[in-house]
Amino acid sequence: MRNKHTTQEEIAAFVQHELQNLADPAKAKPMAAYMKTEMPFYGVQKQGRTKIARVIKKKFSIESQREYELVVKRLWRMPHREEKYLAIQVAQMYSEFITPGSIAMYEKLIREGAWWDFVDNVAIRLVGRVLLSNRKMIQVITDKWISDEDLWIRRSAIISQIGHKEQTDYRRLFRYCETCASEIEFFIRKGIGWALREYSYSDPERVVSFLQKTKGRLSGLSYREGAKALRRMGREI
Repeated sequence: MRNKHTTQEEIAAFVQHELQNLADPAKAKPMAAYMKTEMPFYGVQKQGRTKIARVIKKKFSIESQREYELVVKRLWRMPHREEKYLAIQVAQMYSEFITPGSIAMYEKLIREGAWWDFVDNVAIRLVGRVLLSNRKMIQVITDKWISDEDLWIRRSAIISQIGHKEQTDYRRLFRYCETCASEIEFFIRKGIGWALREYSYSDPERVVSFLQKTKGRLSGLSYREGAKALRRMGREI
């Protein structure tokens, strides 16, 4: 039986080998430029990374919460951006371990990732999934996050319910939006608009009412983004 250390190192070596084989230097620089980062890229796009993630799922056995976290953290420590993307992708593949016990690790990924390509996937597809099934427990955490000094943690609190549809805790969503309404940071303003727009597909009337109530307090960007789908529906705001 493999020990936990062997499993994480085997997965890390496999990921590095596969990414090196797929590397396209002609794509690496444009990908880094698009992400406005100096972190190195192999030049492997999403389709190639997804194939690697699927092989990991078939080839390697991750049997416990502890092993799951060790593997994700090992991939996250690797230097290339695609390796970190795969850390998040692997984290998403093991639904049995997407639990309150992993929230501290997800917070670490958000704080250290500190850019939308990392943060949004973690906030929506990991934190959001835990929140949906453990609302009372996780809302205590997101209630702290909305006042955190780290803008990416605040953004995560705002967008963590994207995809919850009719199960959205709209009172909390609206409260978070109002808490951050005066912020000038683009990613907070955009996050507010995005969260409102997504919820408007499920409950347009509530979002209309909220936008009417907060018009003048929300930034123009948040308001426009929040109203975008409503206007397509022919709703007057």
